[in-house]
Amino acid sequence: MTCCEGWTSCNGFSLLVLLLLGVVFNLIPIVMEAVEDKSFQNPISCFEWWFPGIIGAGAMVIPATTVTLAARKRACCNNRTGMFFSSLLNVLTIIGAVYCMLVSLQALYEGPLICNSQGNSTTSCEFSFEKLSDFDPESFDLHWFLNDSCILPTSTNYSTINNDTRASGWGDLDFDVDFSSKQSRYKTVHLAVFLGLLLVGILELLFGLSQIIIGFLGCLCGVSKRRGHVV
Repeated sequence: MTCCEGWTSCNGFSLLVLLLLGVVFNLIPIVMEAVEDKSFQNPISCFEWWFPGIIGAGAMVIPATTVTLAARKRACCNNRTGMFFSSLLNVLTIIGAVYCMLVSLQALYEGPLICNSQGNSTTSCEFSFEKLSDFDPESFDLHWFLNDSCILPTSTNYSTINNDTRASGWGDLDFDVDFSSKQSRYKTVHLAVFLGLLLVGILELLFGLSQIIIGFLGCLCGVSKRRGHVV
């Protein structure tokens, strides 16, 4: 087995694990919503319904994962063509990983729906890719998670409370997790899910890029031609 085949096999198994993790992370808030409200009218956030883990980190990674796993030693795609397609299909992996990362960052930026909407229902969700372009890295923080309460009494007080919170600094934030509180459960699940999806997206991006490089090397330099019994 050449280094191209060994690296390809490692990338394939890694992508397989990551896509499964992405799907599981995405399903956690959806299942939680189904248990607490079978009508799905009170979601944890709008962004789990963008399916960043199921579509971005999941379905869009399946083609590259399949070919990459098949392109290892003694498999049907263990040739220059197989290596080339493993590189080509990982472009789709990178697109899906970037989508997963952007949605996760936007979700972490806005916080759970309970922190942003008094209605806390799917009617408050705006499904638009323009929201992803509104992300401002300079204003990114997790005050909605670290504050004792993120529920604002009225919309008119939002700017005042938000400015006071930012001025107070991280050290003055009162953070308390109480899973008996719906707000605390939603905040914790939201943070864990989208941090996990962000990490999955970053790792998929790195493995996708590495397979593009090694796939082209395998396409140019060739792979081992010695065949043996399949074990």
